Amino acid sequence: MPALPPDGEALVDEVPDLESRVAEHDHQALKLWLRLLACTMRIETQIRSRLRQDFGTTLPRFDLLAQLERHPQGLSMRELSQRLMVTGGNVTGITDQLEAEGLVQREPHPSDRRSFSVKLTPAGRRQFKRMAATHEAWIDELLAGWNAEQKTQVYALLAALKGHLNQLPPSAERTGGATNPRK
Repeated sequence: MPALPPDGEALVDEVPDLESRVAEHDHQALKLWLRLLACTMRIETQIRSRLRQDFGTTLPRFDLLAQLERHPQGLSMRELSQRLMVTGGNVTGITDQLEAEGLVQREPHPSDRRSFSVKLTPAGRRQFKRMAATHEAWIDELLAGWNAEQKTQVYALLAALKGHLNQLPPSAERTGGATNPRK
């Protein structure tokens, strides 16, 4: 991997993205934010495309299967919605598709008769294991631009940033409850 110039600026990309909005006079934090976002979006675009091409599936479906694989006892639709940070309607639609394909099953929830618990079927578990192994190889490939030491450094730096962000009050507290102080 080529080293970055001393000022930390990378070579200019030919493909425009959110970072192309940056001007020379912009604040360093803004430049960093847009670079992080641009990298995240490029990785996500690659993953979405590869999931569609290699497995005929979507990232939301993969994410739902991943949550169920981590929780073999099953998760309620509400828990899935919270973990995936999407609406209940989105979870219902994805679950309906996966159930029709025999990858998940709904069972009565053990402690709430009004709700269902969603679990992977044996076929769903096998399919997810294949996808997860391939997904891991893709992530290794996509992050191969850094050596092991660089990955460790970036991981530590992002941990420090995450720790700082976790210390900040929620935005509603910062704005006195208003969701958009400009309105």
